[in-house]
Parts: sequence; C-alpha cells; structure tokens
Amino acid sequence: MITTITEKDKYINIDSARVFIMKAHPESPLRIACIGCGNRTHIYTKLASAKPDQFEVVAAADPNPDRVDAIEAFSHTPGFQRFETGRDLLAAPRLADLIMIGTQDSDHFEPALEALRKGYDLLLEKPISPNPVEIRILQEEAKQVGRRITVCHILRYTSFYETVKDIVTSGKLGKVTAIHMTEGVGTWHYLHSYVRGMWNNREVSSPMILAKSCHDMDILSWLADRPCRSVASFGGQHEFISNPDAAGQHCHETCSCRPEHNALRYLDSQRSWLGQVMDGAGDASEEDIRTFLSHSKWGRCVDACENNVVDRQVAAFEFDDGIAATFTMTAFDEGRNLEIFGTEGALRGGDFLKRTFGCDLVFEPHYGGGPEQITIQGYEGKHGGHMGGDEGLMDMLYNEMTAVPREDMRSGIDQSIESHFMAFAVDRARLEGRVVRMQELVDETATASMHNHQPAEA
Repeated sequence: MITTITEKDKYINIDSARVFIMKAHPESPLRIACIGCGNRTHIYTKLASAKPDQFEVVAAADPNPDRVDAIEAFSHTPGFQRFETGRDLLAAPRLADLIMIGTQDSDHFEPALEALRKGYDLLLEKPISPNPVEIRILQEEAKQVGRRITVCHILRYTSFYETVKDIVTSGKLGKVTAIHMTEGVGTWHYLHSYVRGMWNNREVSSPMILAKSCHDMDILSWLADRPCRSVASFGGQHEFISNPDAAGQHCHETCSCRPEHNALRYLDSQRSWLGQVMDGAGDASEEDIRTFLSHSKWGRCVDACENNVVDRQVAAFEFDDGIAATFTMTAFDEGRNLEIFGTEGALRGGDFLKRTFGCDLVFEPHYGGGPEQITIQGYEGKHGGHMGGDEGLMDMLYNEMTAVPREDMRSGIDQSIESHFMAFAVDRARLEGRVVRMQELVDETATASMHNHQPAEA
C-alpha cells in the first residue's frame, strides 16, 4: 500500500495546535526587533518580511553593520531603528512586540531576561542556554511577567515529523514500546561548525548533544510524550584531534588535510557554507575568498583547530510507562532516521529510506496486512537539514504568540525545558560514566534558581 500526504492534508490532520494557523486576518502585525543578526536571524526575518499582514521588522542590533543592513533591506519599514548592541536596543523605550534572539549560545540569557522584563515576547534560537539554571530562570521569569518564549525547535514544524507525531497519537502503532533515532551530521558540516567553526569548544559554546542534537532531543521528548526518568551515554572525540605541531596552519599554505577536508573546497563544491560566516560571500571573488580563508578560522587545517567536541555519541533513555529509547549522533553519516516500535506495528523513516526506496515512512503492522509506504509532499524531501521547518515555524508564529493558550504552544519554553534537561543529562552521563536520573537536574536547578533569580519588580 502506498500513501501520499500532501501539504493540504498536513493542515487538516495534524494535532489540534495546528488549527490555530487558520486565523487568516490578524488585527495588526507583530512588530519584531532582532538581537544578533547572523544566519538564523537572517532566515527568520526574511520569512517574516514576506508576511506583512502578520509581521513588521522594526529594529535590529549587531556589532556588524553589514548584518544590520541585510535585516533593514528585508524590513521595508520607515523609521527602522539600528543598534550596535542588544544592550543598546534594550535600553531604548519599548519598540516592538517580539524580540528574536540569535546571538551565540552562551549569549542568550542576559538579553532574553532583560527583554522579558521590558515586556517583550521572545523568539529564541536553540539551545535556550548552555546553563540549565539559566533556562529555569527564564522559564520562571516568563511566567511571572506573563510573556511568551517560542524556542526555535523547527523540526516540530516540518511535514515529516508532524506526520510521524500524528501516526503515533492516532494509536495506529498501539502502545509505543521503544524509539530509536539517529542523526548523521555529515563530515563537512561537522568540520565547518564543530572543528573549524563557532561550536568547536564545548566550554565556550555548548556540548555537541546540546549545540547540534538539541533538535533530536526535542523530537524524542515530543514523540515519547512522557517524562524522561534516566539517561546513560557513551562516545567521544576520536577523529580530527588537534595536533600542536600544526598550530596556526592554514590550508592555503602547506596543508596536512586530506583533499576532502581541505578548506579550499569553500572555493567550489562547499561554497554555499561560506554564506553563514563570510559577509558578502555570494558576490565574493575567488581572491576575496582566499583572503578571507587566509586569516579566518574556516581556513585552518582540521588538525590545527583546538576543537574538543565529540564526533560520535550514543545515548539511552528510560521514559515513564516503560518506553525505552536510543539516540546516535555521528559525524560520519548524513541525515536523520527513526524507528518507532509499538504493540500493533512499527514505523520506520528518514533519509536512508528516502534515498533507497523513494518514500519517507514505512508502517508495518504486526497482525495482518502488508507494509504501507508513506510519501510526504510539500517540503524539500531531505531528512537532514531543516526540511521546511523554518517556514513552518514562521507560518505558526503569529498564532503561537497571540491565539494559542500558553500551555498548548508547539515549542514554548515549558515544552522545551524537558528536552534541554535530557541533553544535559546525556552530557553528564557520558562525562561521569554513570546513569543520570533526571530528577537530579530538576532538584539542582530548582535550588540554584531560587538563589540566583532576582525577579522583576512588580
């Protein structure tokens, strides 16, 4: 049996939160200001600006004026306000309804907390923070001041995972007994972001399970739909290990990299990645790119990067009601895959299935009937990357902020905190070589947030 799910079906059949999208005529657009104008903010503001009945981009803050220029070009807003820092923007009188925060992971907390206290709702790039206490403080502050935080867990907004969620909640699988998920980061992506790039040092940014696989922890929590009790994990960094003898070495000079890892690939087959880190990359000449690589971290040889994040990790989870789950992250595959085992049938899907058989999911009943192939139309068709989730998030954002009850938000901070704590538990379990009980983190953050949180004045 072959089933095709279209974009129209997605809006009809998915869980009840999706119906809020049907509010077609907003009373007035939400005014958006941005703090941190890098790649993610660039994507969201471009999408927001294409919905002028819902959003108006009115201000942006970034130390790089070229990045603010790009946001202003999207906005088409008379009186667009520019700021050098988020602190400057937040010191001004309240100028928007919603602030997008797209700074580096460790720089989310302070502007997010101040924005809440200034009366702003937030669209907050994941991870919320690399510090679990800070996450708890933001959750408590949002409740106290009556503001909303939508976390950019964009996989929840894709046709693929919405379809998976709908199948699970329909009861078609029976009772879910086990879930297995994998994420292949892709070797070049790993080299770009986690060896050469911004997330190559877990102490400065976040551990890999949080920085990259925060999406997967979120989807696992969403599909299990029960509290996680305990976690175990194994893994490490065994490839692309920094060599002191190669310190300072760049690929445009004498290079020890194998050809597939050489940074000069940014000149041709991997040029699209430069747009994330090099301003003006789209119009840059070969000479411009070579100059950029000669002095930038993205031009370094892979064994000269002082990186310390894992290139492989396996985690095991125990949820309430006996659901067992596993997750594997590896730099040496590409795309996401999943298997969900129920008492009535099994569901398999993802990138491998798409490449091999051309369908997105296969449902196989245990009792009678043959396998059912399911093909989902209406997105790029890749299970790696974001699969249309950026667009899906922006399709729902207006109603998430104005119409959906806070407790029913698709990816509000109350929904996201569980998966973040799962990631922290996975990291602790690997480092300490033991099973970590989730209650440990709950207790620690509750106590610490009471001591560290100074609530806004009434």
